[in-house]
Amino acid sequence: MKHLKHFACSFLNCVKNIFLAIRKHFKGILSGIYVGLIGLFLYAPILVLIVLSFNKGRSRVKWEGFSFKWYEALFSNSQIGDALVTTIVLALASAGIAVLIGVPGAIGMHALGKKKFKVMMGLTNIPLLNADIVTGIALMLWFVHFIPLGFGSVLIAHITFNIPYVILSVMPRLQQMNVSVYEATRDLGAGPVYAFFKIVLPDLMPGIVSGFFMAFTMSMDDFVITFFTKGPGVNTLSTMIYGQLKKGIKPEMYALSTLIFLVVSAVLLVVNGISDRKKTPKAEQIERI
Repeated sequence: MKHLKHFACSFLNCVKNIFLAIRKHFKGILSGIYVGLIGLFLYAPILVLIVLSFNKGRSRVKWEGFSFKWYEALFSNSQIGDALVTTIVLALASAGIAVLIGVPGAIGMHALGKKKFKVMMGLTNIPLLNADIVTGIALMLWFVHFIPLGFGSVLIAHITFNIPYVILSVMPRLQQMNVSVYEATRDLGAGPVYAFFKIVLPDLMPGIVSGFFMAFTMSMDDFVITFFTKGPGVNTLSTMIYGQLKKGIKPEMYALSTLIFLVVSAVLLVVNGISDRKKTPKAEQIERI
């Protein structure tokens, strides 16, 4: 009887293990299929765009042969080149100025009391929560009375909506920072400027870099606010592509989009690689040193 009971328990355990293994196997397959479908949904249009950038003809449904024709046309098109330069210069300038304004603003807000801090954070979040079309029209009406619409007005508009992104990126670093180190540095005779650049700024640097790239990306991606605040003769890539929609998108845009996608992907890989190195435990860093 004992042997029969032992055999029954062993048999049930074997069946249970087999069932769990089958379940785990199919669960992994279903998870892989689900992730694959999401990836296909997200990246299939980009893959189609990349393929079309090498298509010899203008057709979007028929493959007419491999060619670099549209890349050559892209680099010889002065209109696209001017729009690309304007977009990059505008994004770099607005992100840099937003960092110069946003970092001191975040430090000043952090030094306020809780009530004033909440009020200031609420005011800071208004450009983020407000609709782009409302912000664009409001800035356009404001600029018309004071400055001519052009590159300067677009730059001010981009700085305006980029500052909150910088503040939101820097603020968590400020809240995690150990103020005692800064105070100890001051007690040992260091001036406020020296203590800021030696103690505070290195702690805030990850947030500053993150805020800069966030502001740069938002500036590159913006269309609505740029459309309302730009003047004649000033075009970014987004406004230029919008203007060409009536005539039909040229295949050069496929080549340009492919290059932008490849550059952004390369930058993300580099940034992620640097982040992984910075996450190395201190013990391993000491051993390497």
